[in-house]
Amino acid sequence: MVVGWFDGDGDEFRLLGTRCSTCASVFFPREDAHCRNPGCPGGELDEVPLSRRGRVWSYTDSRYRPPSPYVTNPELPWEPYALIAVELESERLVVLGQAVPGVTVADLTVGMEVEVVPGVLHEDAETIWTTWQWRPTGVTA
Repeated sequence: MVVGWFDGDGDEFRLLGTRCSTCASVFFPREDAHCRNPGCPGGELDEVPLSRRGRVWSYTDSRYRPPSPYVTNPELPWEPYALIAVELESERLVVLGQAVPGVTVADLTVGMEVEVVPGVLHEDAETIWTTWQWRPTGVTA
């Protein structure tokens, strides 16, 4: 888990970004040092929960094993997964993330509504690494 990028459980799960108090630009991943908007003189950056739902902007599938630091067991066969770029309309930004297990590119269309949910990136005997995933609305998994 990357501290400060998301919080909550179930229906309370949210990605966390920051918003500039001067220009209202929203950033994800969060920005804590300065406003990244080149036209802004800068302002305070406040943590804000991002919208839980958005629309598929683009998608693809991952057919190869990513290099380190991605955690994977090279002894096991590689399982492809779908990657979704989701437009959060009110924040005016696009957030990339994995689809929930079982959702493939065949299940996705540009413009369909998805929601952010907690997911497991990797787990071993000592640790569960959590992340966010996108799930088409109306699908329970």
